[in-house]
Amino acid sequence: MKSLKLVGRHAVLTFLAVFWLVPILWLVVTAFSTDPGINVTQFFPQGYTLKNFELLLFGADTVAQFPIWFSNTLIIAIFTCLISSTLVLMVSYAMSCMRFPARKPLMNFAVVLNLFPGFLSMIAVYFIIKSLGLTNSHLGLIIVYSGSAGLGYLIAKGFFDTTPISVRESARLEGATEAQIFLRIVIPLSKPIIVYTVISSFLMPWMDFIFARIILNSGISSDFTVAIGLYTMLDRTLINFYFARFCAGGLLVSIPISILFLIMQRFYVEGITGGAVKG
Repeated sequence: MKSLKLVGRHAVLTFLAVFWLVPILWLVVTAFSTDPGINVTQFFPQGYTLKNFELLLFGADTVAQFPIWFSNTLIIAIFTCLISSTLVLMVSYAMSCMRFPARKPLMNFAVVLNLFPGFLSMIAVYFIIKSLGLTNSHLGLIIVYSGSAGLGYLIAKGFFDTTPISVRESARLEGATEAQIFLRIVIPLSKPIIVYTVISSFLMPWMDFIFARIILNSGISSDFTVAIGLYTMLDRTLINFYFARFCAGGLLVSIPISILFLIMQRFYVEGITGGAVKG
């Protein structure tokens, strides 16, 4: 009976793994397909080539400008990552290691705000950005991504809660300021949560489509991010000529993130589990 349950469990896990991996495999093989359009009659293409990657990287036209999209997204992601990570770590330290009036009500209010999906505010956010004249600009997109970053303090706060109080108190007795304690004592002890925060902050603009589509609505291809640019290739008038390049772009976009995860995996897992110790 026990062996039957084990076999059934592994069968279910195998089915789920295949269910999730088949679309990824199809994207990969289609990226190398000699057929430029979408082919639903067969899973594996009749021939394989690197021409889709060559056209995407070195054969930019009025539709596909992948190098520009990639650089736009990279710039937005880097600046968003720097600003968001700084805000999250500073707010987390304040909520964890400092005591001030209305601290707990502010924490509860931030948690309640996080319960609402971000896209519910996109209309209001759009009109605010428009009134500032920042629509169709990468600066406006960076502001949108970074604006509410401090509300995501909870996991980092949980990690800071585990740092020794005695170390901070000893530093205060030596005359250290809060800024010195934060920068010279707490931050060096918090590498796992810093890595987790940096990766999370980088992923948001790298993978986002909704807010980027709303803010960058001019239709000028050179202003697009990768997500918007690749989506334009799926237009019904273009899909039969650009679908293989769309798959190649999806594969290229995943490579930097995959490398980043492989390098930072140990710290990333430690950051999540460490932040889950205390809320």
